This record gives sequence, structure tokens and C-alpha cells, in this order.
Amino acid sequence: MTYLSKTIAARLKTKKDQLDKLRPLPSAAVKKLQERFRLEMTYNSNAIEGNSLTLKETFLVINEGITVKGKPLKDHLEAKDHYAALEYLYDLVEKDRRHTISERLIRSLHQLIVQETEREQAGKYRTANVYIAGAKHTPPDAFEVPRMINEAIYWLSRNKKMDIVELSAMFHHKLVYIHPFFDGNGRTARLAMNLILMRNGYPLSIILKQDRKKYYNVLAKADAGQYAPLVNFIAQSVERSFDVYLKTLAPHKVKERPFTLSQLAKGTPYSAKYLNLLARQGKLEAHKEGRNWLSSREALRRYLENRERKK
Repeated sequence: MTYLSKTIAARLKTKKDQLDKLRPLPSAAVKKLQERFRLEMTYNSNAIEGNSLTLKETFLVINEGITVKGKPLKDHLEAKDHYAALEYLYDLVEKDRRHTISERLIRSLHQLIVQETEREQAGKYRTANVYIAGAKHTPPDAFEVPRMINEAIYWLSRNKKMDIVELSAMFHHKLVYIHPFFDGNGRTARLAMNLILMRNGYPLSIILKQDRKKYYNVLAKADAGQYAPLVNFIAQSVERSFDVYLKTLAPHKVKERPFTLSQLAKGTPYSAKYLNLLARQGKLEAHKEGRNWLSSREALRRYLENRERKK
């Protein structure tokens, strides 16, 4: 069964093809993009878990070694750990695109994520049962963790023909469902998901802090066996990364002027609220900047033409 929207899948294929045609990518530009994405993912991934550093503060901690007054030491250490883990991830992909997910790799990612904040537990499975505050899902008993991790890795190896975005999203869910560690599960799962994407030629995908509530909501639906919302949510984050790469590496080909949805709604029979719904559902090609969705007149035209064809 396929959970990825055909509309989003078609857009992702087009954008991946566009990026692949630009290869080999200019090393200087790619390095700048990777630095940007590492910083943004470090900030957003940590912020989703409650880290209080702002994006600018995260930059200062990582690049300037500055201690931000009034912010917990733990938040500083989490930023440095996550940034180091991403560096490890990029190195893995650069050295071997065929690198496979293994139990050892998952534990290594976790060890990097919490090496300065949870040293005694870094890279080690939890030894007691846990509960997730505010969630209906109760993670499996601790003694089941090793078996379930190996089953998830086996599932991954048996589903290599699945769409890569769908595969990475569902494996991500399997990891957070198992909740194999006392802390750092979400961050580890998002890194593992990105390894699958990156080794298949996709850019780093970032789940934004602003989408934290929706992210937890689609994970909860996946807990109940409804995988489509999660898969398409992840697909939209992948599309955002493609948009950034293409805008940077091939600006002459990206001629569509972005508008806020309230601006785009003017002169059309649609309200900004309705366009927002289409964007959130992935039906209208759009991306987020901060809390605002941006799209273009051309994207709206494509949506309308596609809708007419389906009638």
C-alpha cells in the first residue's frame, strides 16, 4: 500500500530530477548549504524537544563558543552534540552512499546526540519502562527493545523498493514508536531518517519547530496505523529542502515569485484560509518561512489545471 500523495510524489520527482541534472554540484555552494542546513536542523530538532536556544543563539554557541546568559548548560551541550552528529552523518554519506542502517549505527547516532548530557546512557538501550507525557502510546517494555530494533532494521532491508521518502518516514516512526533510549529518541530517529534520504540523493530534511504540534499529531496517527498523514508531512519537509537547493544552485530556473497566501488570495475566488488548507494538505505547492506559508501564482495555476484534469 502506498501512503504518499501522488501529487506530492510527482513534484518531488520533478525537483529531484532537476537537482540531479545539476550534478556534479559546485562544492563551495554545497558546503554553504550544508552549513546552513546543519545549523537549522540542530536548532529545530532540539527545539522540538524543548531546547530554549533561539536560532541565533544556536549559531553563537556552535560557531563562536559563546555561553548565552540565562540559558541552561544542557541546552548549550545539546546544540554542540547535535551539530557533531550531523557532521558524522554527512561524513558517512560522503564516504559511502550505500551505507546501511544497522543497530550499531543507531546506537552510534544516539551516543553522539547525548554524549555530553547523558554520558552514562549514551548509545545504550533503556533498561526500564517509560511513559510519554501527553501521548496515548505507551512504548514497549524495555526487554523488547533489542528485538524490535532488529525487526525494524529487517523491515527496512525488505522494503528497499518502496518510495524513499515513504520508507524513511515509516522507519522514523518505527524508531520513535519503540522509544529505545531514555532520552534523545526523536533526534536519533530524525537523523536515521535523513541518512536514508541523503544516501539516495536527497538533501537534509528539516522538521520545523513551528510544526511541532502537527508533527506530534501525525506521529500519533501513525501509532494508530494511519501512516499517510506522517508520510506526506515528511514529504513536504523534503520538498522544502529541494526548493532551497534549487533556488540556490539554479536561481535562473526558479522564476516563480513567492507570495504569502493572503497576497495570493487577492484577485481569486479563494480565501487565504482555504489556500492554507491546500498547502497543509500538500495539494498546493508551497513552503514555510517562519510561520507563514508561501506559494506562487504559477503553483496555484498548476493546482487548478490538475484539478480540472481530474474532473
